[in-house]
Amino acid sequence: MENCTEIFERARAASRRIALLDTAATDHILRAVADAIGLHADRLLAANASDLARMTPDDPRYDRLKLTPQRLQDIAQDMRNVASLPSPLGLTLDETVRPNGLSITKVSVPFGVIGIIYEARPNVGFDCFSLCFKSGSAVILKGGTDALHSNTAIAALIRTVLETEGVDPDAVQLLPADHAATAEMLKATDYIDLVIPRGSQRLIRFVRENAKVPVIETGAGICHTYFDRAGDKVKGAAIVNNAKTRRVSVCNALDCLLIHRERLADLPLVCSRLADSKVILYADTEAYEALRGRYPAPLLQEATEESFGTEFLSYKMAIRTVGSLDEAVEHIARYSSKHSEAIVSEDKAACEEFFKRVDAACVYCNASTAFTDGAQFGLGAEIGISTQKLHARGPMALRELTSYKYLVRGNGQIRS
Repeated sequence: MENCTEIFERARAASRRIALLDTAATDHILRAVADAIGLHADRLLAANASDLARMTPDDPRYDRLKLTPQRLQDIAQDMRNVASLPSPLGLTLDETVRPNGLSITKVSVPFGVIGIIYEARPNVGFDCFSLCFKSGSAVILKGGTDALHSNTAIAALIRTVLETEGVDPDAVQLLPADHAATAEMLKATDYIDLVIPRGSQRLIRFVRENAKVPVIETGAGICHTYFDRAGDKVKGAAIVNNAKTRRVSVCNALDCLLIHRERLADLPLVCSRLADSKVILYADTEAYEALRGRYPAPLLQEATEESFGTEFLSYKMAIRTVGSLDEAVEHIARYSSKHSEAIVSEDKAACEEFFKRVDAACVYCNASTAFTDGAQFGLGAEIGISTQKLHARGPMALRELTSYKYLVRGNGQIRS
């Protein structure tokens, strides 16, 4: 078996070759991979079943790990969507002619080699390949042991399609699932241009603290929805239910509902649909009293300080009562991971103030945080949700996976 350095070298060599592919060739290959997902769905599902068999269904990671025929169809469609988008490469970002006659053009270019570290989400392999390949970069995938069989089958399928199409299959690499490979990736400054971790706060913190390669943080989402005193209770009930229960194991799922004290009487209605999904509510004293007898007792518990600032990734949600928009914003500032935050309010001034004051990658008014997603934003797919401010923020898609360089054209100019 190759060691990690050999894998890195092969990815670097492949990156120089795929950067020369034209858009038509790139898009053809992405569609070929999308077709292969459908043709070999049984193989992918069988590999995934081997991984699922080692995890209990009540594990919060189980839903993230699980592939289904519908999810594979969605993955393939996302790949076709990426193929249909304009190339992010070779775009003129700025241009000027200096007084000395030098023509300077700023153009978008590939990063080169991008490393992705992720946990129990095998779809990441397909999403990251499509976006990295379309943006001209090779990708090195580093999954966890939980998804070993799934990731192996996915990487093999992609590499087979590349080889069949006459493209260097080393444009996609899968590292061993052990911790030693992670350590090697994080210090591979001679080969890897960027590392993107996707997963838990623990994983992201580890990568940030140990990487020598530049890092863009994505993944952890502690998301809030503030139900304002001017909130519409019907809209609020639908938004809260969708944000919490659409898919509980994803980073844009709702973790904490903040409700204005003047609207506590409407809290049972706002939370009513959550009971259908057996969502456990951790409510502060005022919210608990408002819900007692009007929400199933086995699903209602009193909140502790640990209930807030927690990314549950399961059918659990915290509730805190606030006396004003100021208190809501202060709570969010204290506990948010700066991923996605929302307000439900018919007061336009309150919504605009919320937009201005809340520091997050995506801020919503009267809509579910479940929309924080590259495909939903019209980006085709995403490589992750960046919660930092350097280079990229929010859903990271094709444009965010490019760098740039300056092309300087002269006619013999020299500097005095």
